[in-house]
Amino acid sequence: MYNLEKRVKMKLYLRLCALFAVVISCNKKEEPIVITSQDLHGSIHKVTEVMIHDIFSPPVASRIFAYPNIAAYEIVALNNSGYKSLVGQVTDLTPIPVPAKDKPINYQMAALIAHMEISKRLIFSEDRIEAHRDSLYANWQAKNLTLFKNSEEYGLAVAKHIGNWLDKDNYKQTRTMPKFTINTDDNSRWQPTPPAYMDGIEPHWSKIRPFVIDSANQFVPVPPPAFSMDKESDFYREVKEVYDISREITAKGDSSEEIAIAKFWDCNPYVSVTRGHLMFATKKITPGAHWIGITKIACEKTNSDFDKTIFAYTKTSMAIADAFISCWDEKYRSNLIRPETVINQYIDENWAPVLQTPPFPEYTSGHSVVSGAAATVLTSIFGDNFAFDDDTEVPFGLPVRGFTSFNQAADEAAISRMYGGIHYRAAVEVGVGQGRNLGTFIVDKLEMNGNKELVSK
Repeated sequence: MYNLEKRVKMKLYLRLCALFAVVISCNKKEEPIVITSQDLHGSIHKVTEVMIHDIFSPPVASRIFAYPNIAAYEIVALNNSGYKSLVGQVTDLTPIPVPAKDKPINYQMAALIAHMEISKRLIFSEDRIEAHRDSLYANWQAKNLTLFKNSEEYGLAVAKHIGNWLDKDNYKQTRTMPKFTINTDDNSRWQPTPPAYMDGIEPHWSKIRPFVIDSANQFVPVPPPAFSMDKESDFYREVKEVYDISREITAKGDSSEEIAIAKFWDCNPYVSVTRGHLMFATKKITPGAHWIGITKIACEKTNSDFDKTIFAYTKTSMAIADAFISCWDEKYRSNLIRPETVINQYIDENWAPVLQTPPFPEYTSGHSVVSGAAATVLTSIFGDNFAFDDDTEVPFGLPVRGFTSFNQAADEAAISRMYGGIHYRAAVEVGVGQGRNLGTFIVDKLEMNGNKELVSK
């Protein structure tokens, strides 16, 4: 009898506790969640950090930036009438799923969730993205669990859709294609360079599906000057120019502005350092990551909101990605020898460039093409005379550099490759033009908002 009475009292107690919990839950107000442009900047910065850690090549890094941005942008465009979907404008992209009407969502939160999910599947160190994601999730859950769950469900659904699309861009197939074959019978052809003598990077990148351009060979540049060591030939004059400039600026030592420019725009994730019997790599951002950093600077200077910010990142990252496809198509077609190899063989066997030579053919200059494309798109968004201070390289021990426009920055990035001793003049001048032509095509083709481009908000 006593045990029965005790069990009844316990059941009553538990029911009262449950009722109390319900009352407390009902009285707790779910807070609104505001996703800011800084949240987006933070996530993209985290992706950049992981790419540096994982040492992705410049072309592959451009792909890692583009797909997450598109996923986030498509969600934003679904909810903001000021922006238009990329469906029908970007190759093979189909409409993303539509959210359920009975489940209210935060579109910016869903966009950021989709961005982080796609980023996670494109890098190696997933745990680093997950740690950043989980810190955001905990904050959102504490404020409004229902809204978070709805937004998470939708963001992951869009990420799955974009993931299916990106899986068909031929990237996986290029992972199993043969290495680049070195032609030792032709003195004009590219040869691996010291100190690591690495194989040619991404020789099949032209087979990757482009985003906006029609094909990898849509913007084929004029051929480089024909290889010749005749002192009256255009090619020899370009080789000698690289050699002479290098000797002149290195004689100035630390006071050389040209060396400062070369180092600022180096952006080579493959720099190998040899100490005794030990060889290791120093980690840096890629050319595309540098321009993504400039995009952040422009968005912050204009106080752009979340939607404007993802718009700028998306359009710029697609231009960068297509620029790499276009440039790498030419690199492995012309297959031109680097200045370091020519100068060591024919002029000065002890000469070394200011910058370490990247492991792929010379023509055209990748940084020049990418810079021309990115600067053209950013100019279309933020204007011609957009002055900014570029602090992108500060984490790598380099000072801030100021620019009066994106195009000035692109021109400096291009000429930096000559100062660094890794490119001839034709590669940088033709390359930046190739990039600008590609960027202009993207600006003219894409309609991402009603006014063609938005004035910063």
